[in-house]
Amino acid sequence: MAAEGELLLGIDIGTSSSKGCLVRPDGELVATAQRPHEVSRPHPGWVEQDADVVWWGDVKALCRELLPHAEGAPLHGVCVSGLGPCVVAADRSGEPLRPAILYGVDSRATDEIAELTERFGADEILRRCGSPLSTQAVGPKLLWLRHREPEVWERTERFFTASSFLVDRLTGEYVLDHHSASQSDPLYELDSNAWIPEWAEEIAPGLELPRLLWPWELAGEVTGAAAEATGIPAGTPVAAGTIDTWAEAASVGARNAGDMMVMYGTTMFLVQVLTEASPHPRLWSTASLEPGAHNVAGGMATSGALAAWVSELTGSLSHEQLGEEAGAVAPGADGLVVLPYFAGERSPLFDPRARHDLRPDARPRPGAPLPRDARGERLRRAPHPRGDGRGGRPRASRSGGRRRHARRPLDADRLRRDGHPEAGRPPRHDRGKLRRRPLRRARDGPRRGRHDLEPRR
Repeated sequence: MAAEGELLLGIDIGTSSSKGCLVRPDGELVATAQRPHEVSRPHPGWVEQDADVVWWGDVKALCRELLPHAEGAPLHGVCVSGLGPCVVAADRSGEPLRPAILYGVDSRATDEIAELTERFGADEILRRCGSPLSTQAVGPKLLWLRHREPEVWERTERFFTASSFLVDRLTGEYVLDHHSASQSDPLYELDSNAWIPEWAEEIAPGLELPRLLWPWELAGEVTGAAAEATGIPAGTPVAAGTIDTWAEAASVGARNAGDMMVMYGTTMFLVQVLTEASPHPRLWSTASLEPGAHNVAGGMATSGALAAWVSELTGSLSHEQLGEEAGAVAPGADGLVVLPYFAGERSPLFDPRARHDLRPDARPRPGAPLPRDARGERLRRAPHPRGDGRGGRPRASRSGGRRRHARRPLDADRLRRDGHPEAGRPPRHDRGKLRRRPLRRARDGPRRGRHDLEPRR
């Protein structure tokens, strides 16, 4: 545990920006920094980023901006979260062989999803892995590389996601956290928290699978080369890290059974904590951040990305201006309904071919499929039966792709109408003064010697 006077460095690689912060052990923010970046869309359905230029380049730039604010205070540790699950095909030395294939917004591997589902069986995949194969899954994208880019696959010996790639850059250690692995379907078995070697060999023969750690476990120490590149002192401990959404859920206190977080970013996520795995064909059931805890989640393909698109269409209005205009519109928006499938859709449709619609008076009929936003709200307001909702409550968080906007008061209004005890209170988010409180595991109650960070009310 960090001693008084020491600092912690946190870095998050998001879809539209990278962020970093220096924090004291009591949670006080010392400095923050942010760097915007973009994705590449070289073909329809493809969404990529350059792992070296964007991810590692942002880390180096953020460190150069943040570390002078340490003013000589020792750095106790580093942790990186990142968008995911992604696929970085790399050689044995960890050098990327092509741009990173991003998470569920990249829909190139639809044929491979169908092939693997038929090969292993949809029910068996759901039973062992917790989730159906979808554009979010890693396995079909590895198979896509074998099928479509054989010259790249011939040289591929390792694969990374965003956080594990940066851990490798910082420490030289080839590791992956259990949560990210549990989204690498169908390579990881949820019940045993282990790889499925026979399926991995069939999908990606010869691929070396990374050593598994929990996100908070020590992955390694900053190497001399990484210290020279970033300014982080050599020997600084580096944690394994995880996917950004789940790190954000922990940061706003979604730790106890029944807690749920709604995250607004370039995409949108809903994550609920459970006491046991509960696979569902329309959701993702995953490992959580600690042994014995599980999550069920839903993800929407476009959220803040749509606000950015509308901003461009309207002459680059700021998010604040868009929020003000949206706030002035009467409830119901005069019957205007948007089905925002602008990049296909993830849960609960799992349909990369879904397309958007914008029409007046298109209210959903009883028994008809709900618009995507209504589906998300229904999921958010209905605790999972295995969540054991005692003490559970929604937690709201905002991320890089979505600034201050009218959506948060709309959510508060929904909670108020639902009679929720949090109704009308400002949503909790991951900014401002932080304080420590004991970490509670979903199953085992308090655990001594570890703390999380929670916004001060």
